[in-house]
Amino acid sequence: MAIMNTENNTFFESVQRNFDKAAAHTRFDKGVLAQIKACNSILRIKFPVKIGEQVEVIEAYRVQHSHHKLPCKGGIRFSMEVDQEEVMALAALMTYKCAIVNVPFGGGKGGIKIDSKKYSAFDLEKITRRYTSELCKKNFIGPGIDVPAPDYGTGAREMSWILDTYSSLNPGDINAQACVTGKPISQGGVRGRTEATGLGVFYGLREAVSFADDMEKLGLETGVEGKRIIVQGLGNVGYHTAKYFQEAGAKLVGLIEFNGAIYNEDGLDLDAVQAHRQTTGGILNFPGAVNFADPAEGLEQDCDILIPAALESVIHKDNADRIKAKIVGEAANGPITAEADEILHSKGILVLPDVYLNAGGVTVSYFEWLKNLSRVRYGRLEKRFNDNMYKELIDIIESMTGKRVSDLERKTILRGPDEIDLVHSGLEDTMIGAYREIRDIHVSLEGKGDLRTAAFICAINKIGVAYEELGIFP
Repeated sequence: MAIMNTENNTFFESVQRNFDKAAAHTRFDKGVLAQIKACNSILRIKFPVKIGEQVEVIEAYRVQHSHHKLPCKGGIRFSMEVDQEEVMALAALMTYKCAIVNVPFGGGKGGIKIDSKKYSAFDLEKITRRYTSELCKKNFIGPGIDVPAPDYGTGAREMSWILDTYSSLNPGDINAQACVTGKPISQGGVRGRTEATGLGVFYGLREAVSFADDMEKLGLETGVEGKRIIVQGLGNVGYHTAKYFQEAGAKLVGLIEFNGAIYNEDGLDLDAVQAHRQTTGGILNFPGAVNFADPAEGLEQDCDILIPAALESVIHKDNADRIKAKIVGEAANGPITAEADEILHSKGILVLPDVYLNAGGVTVSYFEWLKNLSRVRYGRLEKRFNDNMYKELIDIIESMTGKRVSDLERKTILRGPDEIDLVHSGLEDTMIGAYREIRDIHVSLEGKGDLRTAAFICAINKIGVAYEELGIFP
């Protein structure tokens, strides 16, 4: 049985509903709130592409939700589920997400309605390049206008095609590399982008479990070590989330994939599960684990932290009451429906919302965009200077103490930061700072809203102030 959502609310309606709940706690009038909520620009296109001997008409979208800051920012997904409402909802989430983590972008999102598995790499390249040319025609792409990124069904390969197409159509644009993020390193990508969303999920949850008052209410100790974790989805986000939790000393007790789930109270070794998956084609029948043919059952097993990192609406009104986790971290977009959210809140479960928790991807995309505009690799200017300064400090310490630092200690201290170190450090600081802002708002609500409401209030306040300072509301 597949995970099903039996509610009538669409993903877009859920986003709007969350906005309205938060807006009631802000000081802005209805007109300002209506502007923040509205999708500013919607591009719906159909274009022909020759696939083999046949011509196919491809349906595609790009939505720019907010122009309070430019460029707009958001991924492009390849999926048969793509429609205008879904893209609008995801673009709106991007606006709020960027505001929460203090990334100066408006929200955008794109999608092409195809099943990418049915096309060769050659045909996917033709579709992607034609889509990019359509965006260029309509002025829906550019380093200062709208900057796409990978999403479901796309990756660095597709981003390199977009960059090449944009560059060929804009030969005089010296900032062309910044027209898209998530590129290969050789094309101006940034180290650390691949694991960014999963690492951001880890940093966000790690910060959440560091507050003694909050953990006491849940009956948990502070810290990640020893926490029992279930992760739904072993794609890029789920895998890296599970990896960082396991490395930090958490116990990975459950893993869920589309064709089933496994559970072991004593813990699962992620690398061993991945090896088993490659050998057998799935995670079921992993030695020592209990199998669940229905992946939905995996969500309902006992754990401290449940991390849905794959599909939308996997926790809904029909299964929310059976969730045993004390904390749910939304690594995916919209994995909890509005009705389920209220049920979880009434049960005292702490939900870290997607609009904050999976913002690691756009945060590191921002770093890549800045790198492309400056055309300087992070660490290139200061790494050697730092190495030399650390060496001088060690020499001074050895001279004053008369003791020699060991070779291992010397090597550790002398190592200056590489690009990936700086990217991870920037992401960590961003996720910690954003969570503290959200938590402060949540505390100020005095029980009148959850962390999701607090996150949306945080976003609306920042966007509303930006609009006021632009002076567009005389």
